[in-house]
Amino acid sequence: MGFPLHTRPLGTARLLAAAPGGRAARGAGPSGTEIIETAGAAGIRGRGGAGFPLAVKLRSVADSAAPRRFAVANAEEGEPGSAKDRFLIRERPGLVVEGLSLAARAAGAERSFLYASDRLGADALEKAAGSVPDMEVVRVEPSYVAGEETSVVRAINGGPALPAVKPPRPWQEGVDGAPTLVANAETLAQLALAVRLGPCAYRSAGTGDSPGTFLATVSGGGRAPVLYEVPYGVPLRELARAHLGDAAVTGVLAGGLAGGLLPAGLLGLSLTHAAFTAAGSTLGCGAFVLLTQECPVEVAAGAAAFLDQENARQCGPCIRGTQAIAGLLGGLMSGTAGPGEVARLERMAGGLARRGNCATPDAAGVLVASLFRHHRALVNEHAVRECARCARVRPFDMRIQLGESP
Repeated sequence: MGFPLHTRPLGTARLLAAAPGGRAARGAGPSGTEIIETAGAAGIRGRGGAGFPLAVKLRSVADSAAPRRFAVANAEEGEPGSAKDRFLIRERPGLVVEGLSLAARAAGAERSFLYASDRLGADALEKAAGSVPDMEVVRVEPSYVAGEETSVVRAINGGPALPAVKPPRPWQEGVDGAPTLVANAETLAQLALAVRLGPCAYRSAGTGDSPGTFLATVSGGGRAPVLYEVPYGVPLRELARAHLGDAAVTGVLAGGLAGGLLPAGLLGLSLTHAAFTAAGSTLGCGAFVLLTQECPVEVAAGAAAFLDQENARQCGPCIRGTQAIAGLLGGLMSGTAGPGEVARLERMAGGLARRGNCATPDAAGVLVASLFRHHRALVNEHAVRECARCARVRPFDMRIQLGESP
């Protein structure tokens, strides 16, 4: 049984290769210090959303004076437009296990966990980790917030998979109250590749700021989603062209829900952390929804409705903030909102950053801010007349449902 999405490398395949990267470590393998040094020299950054340097995370846990430490591979893929982690745990589970083993050694972890909701992926991880001591698979019900790092810790500790107040962060107090490394499944697969290849060969792809390759889930434009492996530094336009050919792309929902909307004028952006940050966006989890005929207001309304449905129902910014934003965008989409609602929408979105236990309110704020930044005139038009493009029966939905075969 193959993976349900087609896969395609843009350049040399690493993670998508049938036998990924160099050679696995033999014998005792590298020491914990050597692993951290390799992660730093290779420039590995997180592939789960924030793009945080892996070596810093590893060193933060390794340098703790606490008597116990833990490590977690986070493969809970709550982002609706992403499929990369499910690919890795279904099709490359050994690479994820290898990466977690290396990270656990580097962090000085006494036990490690593979955290996932995807049934086929969790089964594959169980098989791959079967002979690895002190490593177990933790299964969780799927949800958008279940993959947030404090949700991961709470679930492993026997609680609900819901975000907790921060600080402390997991690297300070995580599983059983001990310092815990929580790293995305692809991040750990990249660590395994870097140790196999060595930092110089690893950096032969990508850019100085963003070395290596990453997995990008691309959907939209009436085409089935495809999982691409892309060297950092490739223009966003090249990725769009690989997916849709010469079709006119009018915008992109970038980086999952965290990157907001980008207009067609930014298709020349280099796929690097620095370029996307400068544009007020993020590469996030590497999910890109290409827009061709959709109205940006319709897209924003669909994304906001998802955030409202999937929020943790724990704090005011999530419960009231995402609900209000979804309602206001829905009103603009249906032609029932006026200039007063437009002003309220912009004001509310500006006050959501860093207000909740997790980044759900932040995502709603970024989404609306990008809508005003790039499409303010269009938003104002929706306040005075109904949009023909928004008047469609089927609402915008970016969720990728995985079947059993391509």
